[in-house]
Amino acid sequence: PPRSYVTRMIKVLFVCMGNICRSPTAEAAFRSLVKAHGLERQIMIDSAGTHDYHVGEQPDPRAQQAGRMRGYDLCSLRGRQVTPADFRKFDYILAMDLDNLIHLQKICPTQHSAKLGLLMDYARHHKEREIPDPYFGGTKGFEKVLDMVEDATAGLLAEIRSSPAFGKKATR
Repeated sequence: PPRSYVTRMIKVLFVCMGNICRSPTAEAAFRSLVKAHGLERQIMIDSAGTHDYHVGEQPDPRAQQAGRMRGYDLCSLRGRQVTPADFRKFDYILAMDLDNLIHLQKICPTQHSAKLGLLMDYARHHKEREIPDPYFGGTKGFEKVLDMVEDATAGLLAEIRSSPAFGKKATR
């Protein structure tokens, strides 16, 4: 008899402070990478902020422009704040920096704390652990964010694809 594949959807949430610069950039870059690998039905992607400063707003125009220059579309994304349901729903909840990770750790139910981490822990070519907030800087800051995000999301995808929960074969 033929083997079927059990595809358990893996859910990834990227988190920064306001959800208008770093986390939507990570969401768009990762979504593009996942699509390029034909895995859109197996990996769900979202982003959120630890604070409610920009709920309902589009990503920062500079983030949109930098993303557009690399083929990413951020214009349909809207800022939202992390909710208690996110800790149950997502498998990976990845903060852009330590401040946001600490904030998440404070509000995360204990049984879900293993899901929390830093996106840059998956980077292969950057040594930094934190993605700097480009909000108060110039264009180069948004380009640096993209460089770091592209590196880390490639590592994240490799990690997900190699995990036992992803694409397990099931015998009938």
